[in-house]
Amino acid sequence: MKYLALVYYDEKLMEQKSQQEWDALNQECIACVEDLSANGHFIDGSPLMPTSSATTVRVRDNRVTVTDGPFAETKEQLAGFYMLEARDLNEAISLAGKIPPARYGSVEVRPARELMETGNAAGGDAG
Repeated sequence: MKYLALVYYDEKLMEQKSQQEWDALNQECIACVEDLSANGHFIDGSPLMPTSSATTVRVRDNRVTVTDGPFAETKEQLAGFYMLEARDLNEAISLAGKIPPARYGSVEVRPARELMETGNAAGGDAG
């Protein structure tokens, strides 16, 4: 089953890290991806640029509006993602615990669902 691991941390705290600390964290992340890939768990992933580069798009009454910045102000910001393959939630949680930036923030683990033309595969009632 596919699980999305969303990596969050406080950008202001991370901005205080030295180049050497960033390099070490990046090397840990690369090694983590190599390990996940070697064991058949890594599907895709990417770090994200800071929220200062974000643009939020909304559609209301067939009108598109664009706002600079993230969707919401939060203590921790979305920093990247890992799409993982795991047999169940417990394994996905174990894998997410190995993601290096989890030490600085959090990793939200959510099961992915198949997009269906009809029906609801969201794991709950639609009404």
